[in-house]
Amino acid sequence: MSYNRGNPLDELQDELARRLAGRSRLVSIGIVAALILLWLGSGIYIVQPGEEGVVRTFGRFTNVTGSGLNYHLPWPFQQVTIVDVQGIRRAEIGFRTNARGGKEQILNEALMLTRDENIVQVELLIQYRVGNSRDFVFNVQFPETVLVTSAEVALRSAVGQMTIDAVITEERARVQDETRVFLSRLMEDYGTGILVTDVRLQVADPPEEVRDAFQEVVRAQADKERRINEAQAYANDVVPRARGERQRLIEEATAFRDREILRAQGESERFLSVLTAYQMAPETTRERLHIEALERVLRDVDLILLDRETVGGQVLPFLPLTETNTTTTPRAAAASTQGD
Repeated sequence: MSYNRGNPLDELQDELARRLAGRSRLVSIGIVAALILLWLGSGIYIVQPGEEGVVRTFGRFTNVTGSGLNYHLPWPFQQVTIVDVQGIRRAEIGFRTNARGGKEQILNEALMLTRDENIVQVELLIQYRVGNSRDFVFNVQFPETVLVTSAEVALRSAVGQMTIDAVITEERARVQDETRVFLSRLMEDYGTGILVTDVRLQVADPPEEVRDAFQEVVRAQADKERRINEAQAYANDVVPRARGERQRLIEEATAFRDREILRAQGESERFLSVLTAYQMAPETTRERLHIEALERVLRDVDLILLDRETVGGQVLPFLPLTETNTTTTPRAAAASTQGD
């Protein structure tokens, strides 16, 4: 389009066009500068306490940053992965906890074969945290998935070495310990950077289809053990008493035997001494034996001696002399002594 350059209107339009072009360039430069500043500012990041920042430069590990305000070269030069190294995480084997807090069974993980070729349903809860943030980010692509798979392997290894009775009852703690040790070794061998803190056995039961029958067997075994313990307790109570009674009878019989032997020996020695005395003085010995025999006989006979001067030489026939003998007055006792 042609126009007259000497026209003032045309000159004004040219000046306006030049100014608009200059402003457009300034706006473009400002926008570019703002974008550059935003791009540079995107390298600022904050690491919270208990977290670590793993810095990568073109995909290669550079360093690990601690908590606080940090900076790295913006993308695509460097990238940062924030890893929580203090929080306790959990993994579930044989079940999953849904958002409502309920539990969903995962039977393909829970059902396992024991050493005695029985099937047991086992559910395991694992607690862990990130021990090495660099290994957690770089060594394994999905470390938490590897943890779940390795935990299932460790659990099946522990259960497969025991009988079903051991897994369900007395060896539950052993299952937990062996699983934790085996899983920790696998995590270290794989270099996942995961540190296993606790392993808890949630469920160890027979499959649901045979659970009732198995519980009956367990209850029968428990009743058997209870009766054995009761019988053992009864035996522990009766046997010592019987042994004590036996020992008492033996000691009484021994004492009776010794007493009778000593008595017989004493009697024989007394008889021999009397025989010796008789041989030396027959008349005197015979008299002494006669008196001793009377003493033995009359010892149990009630004798009442009466003084003739006291009672006038007569005794009333109805006087209860036998009864009065038991309550003899001091005067009667003195009279009896005088009569003797």
